[in-house]
Amino acid sequence: MRTQKNFAMIGAGGYIAPRHMKAIRDTGNVLVAALDPSDSVGILDSYTYDVAFFTEFERFDRHAEKLRRQGEDKRIHYVSICSPNYLHDSHIRFAMRIGADAICEKPLVLNPWNLDALLEVERETGRKVHNILQLRTHPAIVALKEAVTKANKKEKYEIDLTYITSRGRWYFTSWKGNGEKSGGVASNIGVHFFDMLMWIFGGVKHHEVHLADERKMAGFLELEKANVRWFLSVDRNDLPSEALAAGKNTFRSITVDGDEFEFSEGFTDLHTVVYKEILAGRGFGMEDARASINLVYELRNARAVVSSGNSHPFLDRK
Repeated sequence: MRTQKNFAMIGAGGYIAPRHMKAIRDTGNVLVAALDPSDSVGILDSYTYDVAFFTEFERFDRHAEKLRRQGEDKRIHYVSICSPNYLHDSHIRFAMRIGADAICEKPLVLNPWNLDALLEVERETGRKVHNILQLRTHPAIVALKEAVTKANKKEKYEIDLTYITSRGRWYFTSWKGNGEKSGGVASNIGVHFFDMLMWIFGGVKHHEVHLADERKMAGFLELEKANVRWFLSVDRNDLPSEALAAGKNTFRSITVDGDEFEFSEGFTDLHTVVYKEILAGRGFGMEDARASINLVYELRNARAVVSSGNSHPFLDRK
């Protein structure tokens, strides 16, 4: 029988943290410690009343070390990392150095060389780093990958990716609106989709950026099996009229050869699915994340160019 594992969480006050809390509980494990500079973490009570909570990293670190010295039943086995993007690599190193595996949100790191440094720590400590690539477990996306593989189509698929998620003024005051801390729009909201598309349609052969600022990015990817026109935005003014008419603040669309690919449902338990895979000795490691990390790094450092006929349809309406 599998023994119960002890989890700690960094970034317990963040938007995505409750999905990790749910996954820890639903896999039969226990959250024993949590850290967040904000003390607005009453959500913890929805899962357990026994979490040791800290707002200062130094005290959290001291507590984790104390548990490590109390033996296998008390030590932290996994650290779930939901902190701001630019802190991920530091918090991953912390996890491994207290003898725990790290489970980290996307993007795993902001720069490719950060990944290489973490691989060295992984080898030194014998611990593992797991990335939350939950879209790879979505039934509709898994089915699409299987269909693409089976079809073995000679011509490239034609794909339009559009993701607009409205954000207010707070966003640009927070770390999310700071490109050095979040990696910008491509890293913060696009990395999920880029990873998914490369997982299904193969690696990048060519890329272009057609528009780039703090609110939106657009460009073109030539993948092994697909041409992708993409548009990412946190500007509510980019919402199409049908979304505004329906009172929606988010618009997400992926078309494949002109047909809408529908995967709006089925997101609720994907983190739990990923946790089950990790606990079973599988899951997604650092090398699984490398392609998307390389791509978003290159996109945010690319110079915007004029499209040569492969721009996203939303750019044509500007």
